[in-house]
Amino acid sequence: MTETYTIDPSLRPDPGSCAFDLDNALASVVALQTKVPDNAYTAQALGDERAGHGVVISDTGLVLTIGYLVIEAETIWMVDHTGQAVPGHVAGYDQETGFGLVQALGRLNAPAIPLGTATEVHVGDPVIFAGHGGRANAVNAIVADKREFAGYWEYLLDEALFTEPPHPFWGGGALIDTDGRLAGIGSLFVQKNSHELDSFDGNMVVPIDILLPILNDLQRFGQVQHPPRPWIGALSAEADDRVIVVNTWDGGPAEQAGLEPGDLVIGVSGEPVASLGQFYRRMWALGAAGVTVPLDIVRDGRLAEVSIASADRSAFYLAPKLH
Repeated sequence: MTETYTIDPSLRPDPGSCAFDLDNALASVVALQTKVPDNAYTAQALGDERAGHGVVISDTGLVLTIGYLVIEAETIWMVDHTGQAVPGHVAGYDQETGFGLVQALGRLNAPAIPLGTATEVHVGDPVIFAGHGGRANAVNAIVADKREFAGYWEYLLDEALFTEPPHPFWGGGALIDTDGRLAGIGSLFVQKNSHELDSFDGNMVVPIDILLPILNDLQRFGQVQHPPRPWIGALSAEADDRVIVVNTWDGGPAEQAGLEPGDLVIGVSGEPVASLGQFYRRMWALGAAGVTVPLDIVRDGRLAEVSIASADRSAFYLAPKLH
């Protein structure tokens, strides 16, 4: 379980410049590799073998990572900073935040990193984006922006962190603040062109703050104990104040209702939408999973309506095996 990437030595953190034990903080990051069944719903999109990082957050071997690495996983292996390999199982997964929890099934030689808060991390602040492998696989970064993030897969964060320069192997990596605390979990590589961030290349990080209200539920039940949001299974993009359907999940509600790639979504239940964030918020405001989602669309230059019987996204996934 090795990562084939190299961090420029000039970007690596220096323990002499840190007000905390750098090596101890970096030792909390483990390598994570998962195997997903071929027939898993997410296998085609995310692959049946996935690799990234996780961060030990408790002395009981609880590891926090980004959910796409562990969703539908049948086997999970983790490697700590000493090279010790330990199996794990999915302890929890949350669709809304994107966080995943893994419970180690053996002893990890890794300290638990203290949890911080992204609210105390400001634009321009120095941070460390750490992958498994100590200083050699960590990047001195800055927080370039804090703003809403809307993902094409029906995912929305009110405020995500964006860091630069990018870490080349970002999934599940630790964002460590100047006090040596965990401020977020790495999710994506992002490129952006705008007046504010010209040719931005960096990482999107999920803030740790949105884990805290749901952590107890995830540990006790494996999921958050409130009705799931409606999911329609559309993959959408935003361009020029328009929402465009790029694709639909096979067998998902949108495909079954006849939504097609190329459709422009201009409204939800008669309420106009001009962005992905607005699209999702209007859809989720209709009720819980199972509610009908009436979409106002433009197809081939003509107005139309497509009514979609929404679903619980997790109902399409293979349930984790119990250990």
